[in-house]
Amino acid sequence: MLQSPEPKYSPNAAPANSYTPVKPATSPMDQANIGRSLVIKGEVSGAESLFIDGRVEGTISFPENRVTIGRNGNVTANITAKEVVIMGKVNGNVECEDRLDIRSEGLLAGDVITHRISVEEGAILKGGVEVRNAEKKDQKTQAQNQAQNKQEAPKAMAATAGNA
Repeated sequence: MLQSPEPKYSPNAAPANSYTPVKPATSPMDQANIGRSLVIKGEVSGAESLFIDGRVEGTISFPENRVTIGRNGNVTANITAKEVVIMGKVNGNVECEDRLDIRSEGLLAGDVITHRISVEEGAILKGGVEVRNAEKKDQKTQAQNQAQNKQEAPKAMAATAGNA
């Protein structure tokens, strides 16, 4: 007998072209902008990348994102971010979870704590620099967790011995 080339429908089989919804995520291009004519005094924080081409005085906190100071940017603030790129002027301390990049036209006057740093020829950096090793941080966290587990084990045994 001849069989049809089309597959037979079975009610228990899942359709071949099942749709799986795409998880909404911020695209790498999502970023907030502070334009040339803007002046902000106070605390700036957020959960997306930030581009500063104006003036900011106070504190800037974007611990999981990038902060970029544009060529016209003038920042008098302490900056905490995952990545910082400086093309303008920054007067304040910078703490990066990942990387600090000071471009050739950038100026930074302040102390730096980072895991990686890049300073292009022509850039100006005034202040102390502390480059931390990410692996040591992970090892220190693991050692602390092990010490806590060792302390909790005798407590747990004592608690069960009292109940017996």
